[in-house]
Amino acid sequence: MLRARFSKTGDAIWMSHLDLMRVLQRSFRRAGLLLAHSHGYTPHPNLSLALPLSVGVSSTCEIMDFELEEGQDAADLAARLNRVLPAGVEIAEVYEGEMKVKHLKWLRIALTMEYDKGVPAGAAEAIEALFGRDELLFEKKTKSGAVVTQNILEMMKELSMTQPDENTLRLACLISAQEPALNPARIPEAIDLELPELAPDFSSVTRIEALTEDGTVFR
Repeated sequence: MLRARFSKTGDAIWMSHLDLMRVLQRSFRRAGLLLAHSHGYTPHPNLSLALPLSVGVSSTCEIMDFELEEGQDAADLAARLNRVLPAGVEIAEVYEGEMKVKHLKWLRIALTMEYDKGVPAGAAEAIEALFGRDELLFEKKTKSGAVVTQNILEMMKELSMTQPDENTLRLACLISAQEPALNPARIPEAIDLELPELAPDFSSVTRIEALTEDGTVFR
């Protein structure tokens, strides 16, 4: 099984997961590459994404696993795909996958918060203190429909705050990628709920790196 690391940025962040899957599958065909298919009554291409990306979230560390039909020329795969992929989706590298997806534990993210009238005085310190608490509870609906309560702070670590300019704050941290997974949208939601006077006028999230349990870059 081959693995590709790719980015999804710019206008491509508004592409849904299913649309992205269709785009990737068609891009292989446009590049003259045949994906291997599963067997059975409803065969499907052997192509999967490690962690589906929410609409509106950008990323430089998306992981795609795929298998080509036997006899396919696998040379220069990244360049061949990039020539036919839409703007905002770009393959950084293609390689033999070294780790199983179950070993992907952490995502390094950056939350950018923009304030039209400038960053309020003391905002960075107050937001950092908010995420320095012992507990910050949110309710989450499971796939079965049950509602569970999560302490999102148990799924965040290595938090830091910076102020790139007078109108912007940036929060960087690691969040749990799976079992359990933390939706990064919960972070600005927590600020809106707990510190409404410091809620940004606009916020955006970027995935920067995928890591294993011990902090190794996921390969």
